[in-house]
Amino acid sequence: MTLADNGRKAVEAARGHRFDLILMDVQMPEMGGFEATAKIRELEKRQGKGHTPIVAMTAHAIQGYREKCLEGGMDGYISKPIHAESLKQTIESFLNLSKDA
Repeated sequence: MTLADNGRKAVEAARGHRFDLILMDVQMPEMGGFEATAKIRELEKRQGKGHTPIVAMTAHAIQGYREKCLEGGMDGYISKPIHAESLKQTIESFLNLSKDA
């Protein structure tokens, strides 16, 4: 697991490593989640990396915000406060994990 406390560090981590999944906080210091996601998508194209699923994590649980995240290059959305079972299901859905595994 790799932790980045701002968007710029998230992009740097993605530059040097291949991740199975990225949980992206939408509101981070220095560089927000939308900008960081766009830069990661650019890196994937330039470096010929495969598509890394990025799941938005945000306190914005308003109608239409999920769609905004998807349009911004993210693959999924989970609202805060995070509920363990919801997070588990989201991760499983992107990593094709079985509950019996």
